[in-house]
Amino acid sequence: MLERLEVEVLLALTEELHFGRTAERLGLTTGRVSQVVRKLERRIGAPLFERTSRSVRPTPVGRQLAADLGPAVAAMAEALRRAVDAGRGVTGELRVAFLGEWTAPVLLKVVALFGERHPDCRVAVREVQLSNSRASLEDGSIDVLVASYPFDGMAVGPVLLTERRVLALPAGHPLAAEASVSLDVLADHPVVQYPAVTSVGFKRDRTPDRTPSGRPVPKGPSGGTFSEMLSLVAMGRGVLPVGELCRLYYPRPDLAYVPIHDAPPIERGPVWRPGNTTERVRAFVRAAAEVAGGAGQPTSSGPVKSGGV
Repeated sequence: MLERLEVEVLLALTEELHFGRTAERLGLTTGRVSQVVRKLERRIGAPLFERTSRSVRPTPVGRQLAADLGPAVAAMAEALRRAVDAGRGVTGELRVAFLGEWTAPVLLKVVALFGERHPDCRVAVREVQLSNSRASLEDGSIDVLVASYPFDGMAVGPVLLTERRVLALPAGHPLAAEASVSLDVLADHPVVQYPAVTSVGFKRDRTPDRTPSGRPVPKGPSGGTFSEMLSLVAMGRGVLPVGELCRLYYPRPDLAYVPIHDAPPIERGPVWRPGNTTERVRAFVRAAAEVAGGAGQPTSSGPVKSGGV
């Protein structure tokens, strides 16, 4: 078995490529770092670093050993953090947010249940926008976000809301009088685009490059916020596939919403950064699963579906 110090020195030196900086980072002397490296090399039976007076580089053996050990060390640190969280219980503060007004009611149901179960944990609720939703998760400003799927690179919880897709059109558009339309009509009209910060997977789901039959979809202008995108639609700059709840939350006289009969439903639920899966987040997701399974917020597309964590 490798000693902890040996692993720390190996990983730090592989990153720093400098004995002095490695020593400073670990709170050791340069001589101690060299001693640990030599001991580790004797144990392995091969050089782990190539040293000259000007540079330090890992050998193929050293590079592979560091690559193999890195994830294991990270997993051990995460396991220890989870154990500490569990030992402390669900306390402190959990910061949750919603994206889109229609997600707020079901989020508040989850917050209420979570509060009943964990009265020692304060829940702070805020709203985020398309422009800062991902950044707020990544910089730690919020712990959990209730938003639409897919949400690239994030962990997702149970589905709290499902809704049929409809096509937002100017009120006087020829398609506004139709009972329903196909996704294939997107090839005939510019489609208003989401902001550049929106994830690739989300854009592919909401504003695809091609219709199911393979026809290219022309791109319309981009909006900075959802309200701005709907205003671009009302101005005749393009059309936009959205969720049916827009009829309730954005009942504008200059817009029409026509069902898309061959589109999959939109799903919404908790989203969080995998590296921030604390016991507080786990407890919140468990509460969300209970709400999704029984007391969720139904939509016109039917009962709320429950998804996996």
